[in-house]
Amino acid sequence: MTSAESRPGASIASFRDAFAASFDEEADHGLRDPAVKTAWANRLRSWMPASPSDVLDLGCGTGSLSLVLAEQGHRPVGVDLAPLMIEQARRKLTAAGFDAAMMVGDASNPPTQAGTSFDVILSRHLLWTLPDPQEALRRWIGLLRAGGRLVLIEGRWASAEPGEDQSHEGRPEPMPWMGGVEAERLLAALRPLVKTARVEPLPDPTLWGRTIQDERYAVVAFA
Repeated sequence: MTSAESRPGASIASFRDAFAASFDEEADHGLRDPAVKTAWANRLRSWMPASPSDVLDLGCGTGSLSLVLAEQGHRPVGVDLAPLMIEQARRKLTAAGFDAAMMVGDASNPPTQAGTSFDVILSRHLLWTLPDPQEALRRWIGLLRAGGRLVLIEGRWASAEPGEDQSHEGRPEPMPWMGGVEAERLLAALRPLVKTARVEPLPDPTLWGRTIQDERYAVVAFA
């Protein structure tokens, strides 16, 4: 095993990098369909502060949501474990004329160079990949300014049998929220950490480019 392969998170970074070239082909990843992009832009506008804000986009992938935030006047900083994802994110933001920081790092424990104080922390379909999602939530809330908010776009799309190994091929750490997390379970994890939290179901097929049968939602929580 090389030193790079032995670094924490290196295996999942390689796993994500393998999908970097085709990542944006998914309608909700690339936002290439104007209707899908508009649907996400409208949702983000409803979740963000009215004034331009500093937003930490964790697990930013190829930067599609960061781009929408920049277009709306916010100041996004993107973090993703996968270098090839970040390369695409940088190209995407630069091509659109935005000088936004997109950096390689562990989203569960964001690098200090990303910043230490934000108005909003955003993540989409990230928590299920983390070995300790509740600890990650505590860290994220610690990066919020007074009155700041978490915007967590999550879902539950698979079920594991009791006692089933909660791991992912290519990642040695256990994943307690493998297959996603139900809204009520996420709320239960957040309640001791935040002042208020609300759930907004996201069944609209326009957001996903297809009809969905599983649970999709956003939690907006205020520190």
